[in-house]
Amino acid sequence: MGAFVPLFLTYFALVLGAARADPDLLQDLCVADLSSGVKVNGFPCKNPSNIGADDFFFAGAAKPGFPNNTVGSLVTAVNVEKIPGLNTLGVSLSRIDYAPGGVNPPHTHPRASEIIFVLEGELEVGFITTFNVLISKWITKGEIFVFPKGLVHFQKNVGTTPAAVITVFNCQFPGTQSIAATLFAASPSVPDDVLSKAFQMGTKEVQKTKSKLAPKK
Repeated sequence: MGAFVPLFLTYFALVLGAARADPDLLQDLCVADLSSGVKVNGFPCKNPSNIGADDFFFAGAAKPGFPNNTVGSLVTAVNVEKIPGLNTLGVSLSRIDYAPGGVNPPHTHPRASEIIFVLEGELEVGFITTFNVLISKWITKGEIFVFPKGLVHFQKNVGTTPAAVITVFNCQFPGTQSIAATLFAASPSVPDDVLSKAFQMGTKEVQKTKSKLAPKK
């Protein structure tokens, strides 16, 4: 029994350490080879002789986007797919532009926490805890708000002029699941009776919502 305790503690420490975080880099960089057919957790590395400054550069977030859509917001993601040099670095960001009254609808990022920095305008932002508690605040230019990993959150432009933010993630590819689109526009679709019971709405209402959120062809 005396020998079992240290062995158990050693095993527990090894398991916990392995699950705690991504391992440190074993090389200076690993620029993503986005064209590779090899499937790994992330992307395989390009040959170092084929990398250059453009692998670490992206100009697409420099100018405001035009949120010409039904929700009034436009997300410009700057992740490993846009900057291959982000591969294995555990960081990415997005620029979000909002029309007056525009909303970034409730969604989650399953692989990352998020920090939002307001470039212009005034926003109402918030997230919902697993105890169904809404934590929200109005923020304005130069102010910051944090969304914990995996929790449902949203932003709304409460001003009369366009607004813009930069959001930063602690993941090269944080993933996004929009709650409405995930449930009502999945393919294959979630059964109508499941959604009807979950949302306490009739089947016709479910089908109408699905038609509204269906991807444009």
